[in-house]
Amino acid sequence: MSDARNRPGVLLARPGVIKPGSARSLDWRKAMAKPGVIVVGGGLAGLACATALTEARVGAIVLEAGDAPGGRVRTDVHEGFLLDRGFQVYLTAYPEGRRVLDLDALSPQRFIPGAKVWRGGRLHTLADPLRRPLEAVSHVFEPVGSLLDKLRVLELRQLATSGEVTDLWQRPQQESQRFLSDLGFSEEMIDAFLRPFFGGIFLERELTTSSRMLQFVFRMFSQGHTVVPERGMGAIPEQLALKLPSGALRMKVRVAEVWGHRVRLADGEMLHADAVVVATDPGTAASLLVGMPAPRMNRVTCLYFAAPEPPVEGPWLVLNGEGRGPVNNVAVMSEVSPAYAPKGQALVSVSVVGEASDPGGLEARVREQLTEWFGTAVAAWRHLRTYVLPDALPAQPPSALVEPHRTVRLAAGLYVCGDHRENASIDGALTSGRRAAEAVLLDLGR
Repeated sequence: MSDARNRPGVLLARPGVIKPGSARSLDWRKAMAKPGVIVVGGGLAGLACATALTEARVGAIVLEAGDAPGGRVRTDVHEGFLLDRGFQVYLTAYPEGRRVLDLDALSPQRFIPGAKVWRGGRLHTLADPLRRPLEAVSHVFEPVGSLLDKLRVLELRQLATSGEVTDLWQRPQQESQRFLSDLGFSEEMIDAFLRPFFGGIFLERELTTSSRMLQFVFRMFSQGHTVVPERGMGAIPEQLALKLPSGALRMKVRVAEVWGHRVRLADGEMLHADAVVVATDPGTAASLLVGMPAPRMNRVTCLYFAAPEPPVEGPWLVLNGEGRGPVNNVAVMSEVSPAYAPKGQALVSVSVVGEASDPGGLEARVREQLTEWFGTAVAAWRHLRTYVLPDALPAQPPSALVEPHRTVRLAAGLYVCGDHRENASIDGALTSGRRAAEAVLLDLGR
């Protein structure tokens, strides 16, 4: 089983980003002699921060330890397949995304609003009654929850979409499991559909995530489309990086320490700036910033297979509605975007949420379970790669969202951003980066 850290073939082709060894890359340290901002980390939050500063005509340089931007949102090219580092989707209703991304340029490819649920020995279809009413009516008596449960979904939609989106973060909160039970959902509906659906989003099946986060996510699903960029999720950070001036993004530069306005690199060199923004993953931020708590992280393992034929036709999300076995959800990514796989092949993404027992035998157990779902054709699937992601997403229990917008200004000249400072989503990362830029501009009198 290959680890996510062994990842050749990174999808990265853009003219404005300086790569190590190029002639123009030699100028970046000279550029740091000018007053400006150092952004440590080239994930979504760091890129959003740097682009906002650039638009305000404040010089910013992004130092990224990896070989390409994106942080946890990356796409690898492997034997002609596009492999996102873990199953991820983008929700077009994200308010911050609408402000900073050119979604049309990403050529978004849509999932069908609904899901197929494996339960009782076969797949059952649950369709969005407002967007696919005929299909929803034809499957209304599928044995995944009762008719009353299906009406409760409409009540949840009405609750989540009422008021302004900012209101959601001020509502009373509790764990999502209790929240769904209090809304009247049956245990069967929670276990068969809501647990694998939200568990695949929050990367925890106990549903201890805050009900505020659940309502936000459900609102986004309800008010927009679930998509992936045609060329993979890594196209999102690539688009942001292209907004930066040439030489502003420096990769394979590791930061060892941060002191106020100063940054010491792993090679010992000290850099100075008017401000420093730490935009790394939560664990690295905690190691660089004194007193910064490291949030608990939820984990996921994602397995990719090449199949001669798609096991499910159409861009469906397939959920494990029985709760047994390692698999939480499956998606045939080439059915969503044909660019994800070479012609004549299908790319199957399989997510195992949480700690995977017996990781050495995980592929065999996944194959055994999917053979039950899709038949003996699974034996012909070729394993491409497994991504083990122990720090995939910050946990979001109610205690983490008591302050929904955590401070990004630590001191004059020192700032922090990331989804752990807002909410654990792409939108949260983008919002946090913009908020950090605004704090920098305020302190600089801009």
